Amino acid sequence: MTGSDAKTSRGLDALAGAAAAAPRRGLPPVHLWNPAHCGDIDIRIRADGVWLHEGSPIGRPELVRLFSTILRKDPDGYHLVTPVEKLRIEVEDLPFRAVRVDRVGAALVFTTDVGDQVEAGPDHPLRVDTDPQTGDPAPRVHVRGDLEARLTRPVFYELVEMSESRDGMRGVVSNGAFFELGPEA
Repeated sequence: MTGSDAKTSRGLDALAGAAAAAPRRGLPPVHLWNPAHCGDIDIRIRADGVWLHEGSPIGRPELVRLFSTILRKDPDGYHLVTPVEKLRIEVEDLPFRAVRVDRVGAALVFTTDVGDQVEAGPDHPLRVDTDPQTGDPAPRVHVRGDLEARLTRPVFYELVEMSESRDGMRGVVSNGAFFELGPEA
């Protein structure tokens, strides 16, 4: 192992240790932490939601979940943030995938690939853009801070099945808000 490989490996271990030491209840208050930028770390979140370190998938879901709790989007990109470190990572699309949706009373509850649950509504809007390369719908839901989850195709199809028509648009209602999915077919 070269000196830089050992440094990166220790950096990943130190980052995991700092994240594990964060408060146990709820999510760490990353929005309150302002450490100096320490550089980049070779972590990439692929468009399919797979987290990679140095090109290899991070095989431990608990570690991915831990890192997801200290993820923050700043104007200069995505970072893993602890009280003492701020390391930039690469995100190909959005950092999370919404892999499940459930109707719970008046709310649509989305579950992400890292275990977060979020109720769509005024504080957590659902938005459907158009993928500029394919022209396909590109739905997303706000999770926390400036972080969003891309809805997987099966989840989007479930929403289409639940949708209703209003003024020529198909959409769904959650927590009193109407979210457009697209024009009436």
